[in-house]
Amino acid sequence: MTRLKICGLRQADHALAARKAGADFLGFNFVPGVRRQLSEEAAREVIEDYRRRSGDGGPSLVGLFANQALEEVNKIVETCRLDFAQLCGDEPPEYWQRVSARVIKQIKVRQDGPKSKVIDTIGRRLDEVVSRGHLAVLDTYLEGALGGTGRTFDWSIARSLGRSFDFLLAGGLSPENVEDAIGAAAPWGVDVSSGVETDGVKDPAKIAAFARRAREASADSARNPSRATSHR
Repeated sequence: MTRLKICGLRQADHALAARKAGADFLGFNFVPGVRRQLSEEAAREVIEDYRRRSGDGGPSLVGLFANQALEEVNKIVETCRLDFAQLCGDEPPEYWQRVSARVIKQIKVRQDGPKSKVIDTIGRRLDEVVSRGHLAVLDTYLEGALGGTGRTFDWSIARSLGRSFDFLLAGGLSPENVEDAIGAAAPWGVDVSSGVETDGVKDPAKIAAFARRAREASADSARNPSRATSHR
């Protein structure tokens, strides 16, 4: 079954809605200057409220960071009791190994050359991440953006790489296209943020719709593993 990550959460109610919908990962953004950024104090309050109301178990909690001091990342990880740190910047492998949580490393898919070259480049980066025991998320490259572009990339690139690697697929996903994305790319997991928002705020109905359609597409892919569509 395709794993689900709901990212950019800022309210306990929305985290609870994501858990109810069947999310495997809940993401909280600590990247300075981005629209969905939470301060350490605000995130701790949201997460503590969520935990009080949700009980034990449930999705893994993920903090998003980009090019931030390791001491700051580890402090937030420990204060908020995060399960994963998602690194969205240019952090090198030696940095990954010193994070005091499991790591999800963002890999940006830059489509500025032949597809075979793009696949080879991203494949090497995936191997670098996965061989060290970390998870990876593929997102669309946009100059100057650290992530959350709201844009898709060629899902056939992801499908080629998915034959060798497990990763989360991000970039422009929504309830309207997640079935096509899973059918085309067959990823280990899917990652959504802006696609489940209304007027910039998380929408529980869209979260539920995204999760439902992802599950349906995952079940269909399992029944028909050779069926795939192309996307450009």
